[in-house]
Amino acid sequence: MNNSVANTGRLAWAALRMLLVLTVVTGILYPLAVTGIAQAFFHDKANGSVVEAGGKEVGSQLIGQRWDLPGTDKPDPTWFQGRPSNSGYDPLATGSSQLGASDPRLVKAVKAAKRQVAEFNGVPESKVPVDAVTGSASAIDPDISPAYADLQVQRVARANGLTAARVQKLVDDHTQGRTAGFLGEPRVNVLDLNIALKELADQS
Repeated sequence: MNNSVANTGRLAWAALRMLLVLTVVTGILYPLAVTGIAQAFFHDKANGSVVEAGGKEVGSQLIGQRWDLPGTDKPDPTWFQGRPSNSGYDPLATGSSQLGASDPRLVKAVKAAKRQVAEFNGVPESKVPVDAVTGSASAIDPDISPAYADLQVQRVARANGLTAARVQKLVDDHTQGRTAGFLGEPRVNVLDLNIALKELADQS
Protein backbone atom coordinates (compact mmCIF):
# COMPACT_ATOMS: atom_id res chain seq x y z
CA MET A 1 0.00 0.00 0.00
CA ASN A 2 2.81 2.43 0.95
CA ASN A 3 4.68 1.67 -2.30
CA SER A 4 1.51 2.35 -4.28
CA VAL A 5 0.99 5.71 -2.56
CA ALA A 6 4.64 6.63 -3.06
CA ASN A 7 4.53 5.75 -6.75
CA THR A 8 1.36 7.73 -7.19
CA GLY A 9 2.96 10.68 -5.43
CA ARG A 10 6.05 10.53 -7.66
CA LEU A 11 3.92 10.35 -10.80
CA ALA A 12 1.79 13.25 -9.67
CA TRP A 13 4.86 15.35 -8.88
CA ALA A 14 6.40 14.49 -12.28
CA ALA A 15 3.16 15.44 -14.03
CA LEU A 16 2.98 18.70 -12.11
CA ARG A 17 6.56 19.59 -13.02
CA MET A 18 5.84 18.83 -16.68
CA LEU A 19 2.74 21.00 -16.50
CA LEU A 20 4.72 23.88 -15.01
CA VAL A 21 7.50 23.56 -17.60
CA LEU A 22 5.08 23.42 -20.54
CA THR A 23 3.10 26.33 -19.11
CA VAL A 24 6.23 28.48 -18.93
CA VAL A 25 7.49 27.42 -22.38
CA THR A 26 4.24 27.52 -24.37
CA GLY A 27 2.34 30.06 -22.31
CA ILE A 28 5.06 32.63 -21.64
CA LEU A 29 8.35 32.14 -23.49
CA TYR A 30 6.92 31.17 -26.90
CA PRO A 31 4.34 34.01 -27.05
CA LEU A 32 6.99 36.52 -25.94
CA ALA A 33 9.40 35.27 -28.61
CA VAL A 34 6.78 35.42 -31.38
CA THR A 35 5.61 38.87 -30.26
CA GLY A 36 9.18 40.14 -30.12
CA ILE A 37 9.98 38.86 -33.62
CA ALA A 38 6.75 40.30 -35.01
CA GLN A 39 7.38 43.72 -33.45
CA ALA A 40 11.00 43.76 -34.60
CA PHE A 41 10.54 42.61 -38.19
CA PHE A 42 6.83 43.10 -39.00
CA HIS A 43 5.88 46.01 -36.76
CA ASP A 44 3.21 47.51 -39.04
CA LYS A 45 1.47 44.23 -39.82
CA ALA A 46 1.67 43.00 -36.23
CA ASN A 47 -0.19 46.11 -35.09
CA GLY A 48 -3.04 45.85 -37.59
CA SER A 49 -1.61 47.82 -40.53
CA VAL A 50 -3.12 51.00 -39.10
CA VAL A 51 -3.05 54.01 -41.42
CA GLU A 52 -2.53 57.57 -40.19
CA ALA A 53 -3.43 60.76 -42.02
CA GLY A 54 -3.34 64.29 -40.69
CA GLY A 55 -1.80 63.08 -37.45
CA LYS A 56 -4.59 60.66 -36.54
CA GLU A 57 -5.55 57.06 -37.21
CA VAL A 58 -8.06 56.80 -40.04
CA GLY A 59 -8.39 53.05 -40.51
CA SER A 60 -6.56 49.88 -41.44
CA GLN A 61 -5.26 48.75 -44.81
CA LEU A 62 -6.75 45.34 -44.01
CA ILE A 63 -10.33 46.36 -43.17
CA GLY A 64 -12.80 48.09 -45.45
CA GLN A 65 -14.99 50.90 -44.17
CA ARG A 66 -17.97 53.01 -45.14
CA TRP A 67 -17.58 56.26 -47.06
CA ASP A 68 -20.96 57.84 -46.42
CA LEU A 69 -22.28 61.37 -46.21
CA PRO A 70 -21.94 62.56 -42.57
CA GLY A 71 -24.84 61.42 -40.42
CA THR A 72 -26.37 59.22 -43.13
CA ASP A 73 -26.04 55.77 -44.63
CA LYS A 74 -25.87 57.19 -48.16
CA PRO A 75 -22.59 56.97 -50.08
CA ASP A 76 -20.63 60.22 -50.33
CA PRO A 77 -19.97 61.07 -54.01
CA THR A 78 -16.66 62.76 -53.14
CA TRP A 79 -15.07 59.43 -52.15
CA PHE A 80 -14.27 56.21 -53.91
CA GLN A 81 -16.60 53.52 -52.59
CA GLY A 82 -15.62 50.00 -51.55
CA ARG A 83 -17.32 46.67 -52.02
CA PRO A 84 -20.72 46.06 -50.41
CA SER A 85 -20.52 44.56 -46.93
CA ASN A 86 -23.01 42.13 -45.45
CA SER A 87 -21.79 43.05 -41.95
CA GLY A 88 -21.48 46.81 -42.36
CA TYR A 89 -17.67 46.38 -42.32
CA ASP A 90 -17.82 45.15 -38.72
CA PRO A 91 -14.59 43.15 -38.17
CA LEU A 92 -16.30 41.29 -35.32
CA ALA A 93 -19.06 40.01 -37.60
CA THR A 94 -17.26 38.90 -40.73
CA GLY A 95 -18.80 36.55 -43.23
CA SER A 96 -20.77 36.52 -46.44
CA SER A 97 -24.54 36.45 -46.78
CA GLN A 98 -24.34 32.65 -47.29
CA LEU A 99 -26.80 32.92 -50.17
CA GLY A 100 -26.20 30.72 -53.21
CA ALA A 101 -25.63 32.26 -56.63
CA SER A 102 -29.10 31.19 -57.78
CA ASP A 103 -30.91 32.26 -54.60
CA PRO A 104 -33.74 34.65 -55.62
CA ARG A 105 -32.92 36.96 -52.72
CA LEU A 106 -29.31 37.35 -53.86
CA VAL A 107 -30.31 37.80 -57.49
CA LYS A 108 -32.78 40.52 -56.52
CA ALA A 109 -30.24 42.26 -54.27
CA VAL A 110 -27.55 42.21 -56.96
CA LYS A 111 -29.91 43.63 -59.59
CA ALA A 112 -30.95 46.43 -57.24
CA ALA A 113 -27.33 47.17 -56.34
CA LYS A 114 -26.35 47.27 -60.01
CA ARG A 115 -29.03 49.87 -60.70
CA GLN A 116 -27.91 51.97 -57.74
CA VAL A 117 -24.21 51.83 -58.64
CA ALA A 118 -24.92 52.67 -62.28
CA GLU A 119 -27.14 55.63 -61.32
CA PHE A 120 -24.73 56.87 -58.64
CA ASN A 121 -21.82 56.89 -61.09
CA GLY A 122 -23.76 57.90 -64.20
CA VAL A 123 -22.86 54.83 -66.24
CA PRO A 124 -24.82 52.05 -67.96
CA GLU A 125 -25.56 48.97 -65.87
CA SER A 126 -23.54 46.90 -68.33
CA LYS A 127 -20.40 48.74 -67.16
CA VAL A 128 -20.81 47.80 -63.49
CA PRO A 129 -18.22 45.18 -62.44
CA VAL A 130 -19.07 42.24 -60.20
CA ASP A 131 -17.22 43.48 -57.12
CA ALA A 132 -19.30 46.67 -57.13
CA VAL A 133 -22.46 44.72 -56.33
CA THR A 134 -21.26 41.64 -54.42
CA GLY A 135 -19.55 41.39 -51.07
CA SER A 136 -16.43 39.40 -50.36
CA ALA A 137 -16.36 36.25 -48.22
CA SER A 138 -15.04 38.27 -45.27
CA ALA A 139 -17.41 41.24 -45.77
CA ILE A 140 -14.54 43.59 -44.86
CA ASP A 141 -12.50 43.51 -48.08
CA PRO A 142 -10.44 46.75 -48.19
CA ASP A 143 -9.75 46.48 -51.92
CA ILE A 144 -11.69 46.92 -55.14
CA SER A 145 -10.87 45.94 -58.69
CA PRO A 146 -9.21 48.48 -61.00
CA ALA A 147 -12.36 48.27 -63.14
CA TYR A 148 -14.54 49.44 -60.24
CA ALA A 149 -12.08 52.21 -59.38
CA ASP A 150 -12.02 53.34 -63.03
CA LEU A 151 -15.82 53.38 -63.06
CA GLN A 152 -15.85 55.92 -60.23
CA VAL A 153 -13.26 58.32 -61.66
CA GLN A 154 -15.65 60.68 -63.46
CA ARG A 155 -18.03 60.98 -60.50
CA VAL A 156 -15.21 61.54 -57.98
CA ALA A 157 -13.53 64.10 -60.22
CA ARG A 158 -16.76 66.12 -60.62
CA ALA A 159 -17.57 66.01 -56.92
CA ASN A 160 -14.08 67.25 -55.96
CA GLY A 161 -13.65 69.81 -58.73
CA LEU A 162 -10.74 67.89 -60.24
CA THR A 163 -9.99 66.77 -63.77
CA ALA A 164 -10.70 63.17 -64.62
CA ALA A 165 -7.11 62.78 -65.83
CA ARG A 166 -5.68 63.67 -62.40
CA VAL A 167 -8.05 61.34 -60.60
CA GLN A 168 -7.36 58.55 -63.08
CA LYS A 169 -3.64 58.95 -62.43
CA LEU A 170 -4.31 58.46 -58.71
CA VAL A 171 -6.08 55.19 -59.49
CA ASP A 172 -3.29 54.04 -61.76
CA ASP A 173 -0.64 54.91 -59.15
CA HIS A 174 -2.52 52.98 -56.45
CA THR A 175 -3.28 49.89 -58.50
CA GLN A 176 -1.39 46.88 -57.17
CA GLY A 177 -0.61 43.87 -59.32
CA ARG A 178 -0.98 40.21 -58.44
CA THR A 179 0.94 39.14 -55.34
CA ALA A 180 4.27 37.62 -56.38
CA GLY A 181 3.15 38.15 -59.96
CA PHE A 182 0.62 35.32 -60.05
CA LEU A 183 -1.47 35.19 -56.86
CA GLY A 184 -4.87 36.89 -56.68
CA GLU A 185 -6.04 39.71 -58.92
CA PRO A 186 -4.96 43.33 -59.46
CA ARG A 187 -6.52 45.53 -56.80
CA VAL A 188 -6.82 49.04 -55.41
CA ASN A 189 -6.84 49.75 -51.68
CA VAL A 190 -9.75 52.14 -51.14
CA LEU A 191 -8.40 53.74 -47.95
CA ASP A 192 -5.01 54.53 -49.49
CA LEU A 193 -6.69 55.86 -52.62
CA ASN A 194 -9.05 58.14 -50.70
CA ILE A 195 -6.23 59.51 -48.56
CA ALA A 196 -4.32 60.42 -51.73
CA LEU A 197 -7.52 61.89 -53.18
CA LYS A 198 -7.98 64.15 -50.15
CA GLU A 199 -4.40 65.36 -50.41
CA LEU A 200 -4.89 66.13 -54.09
CA ALA A 201 -8.21 67.92 -53.47
CA ASP A 202 -6.66 69.99 -50.65
CA GLN A 203 -3.88 71.12 -52.96
CA SER A 204 -6.27 72.29 -55.66
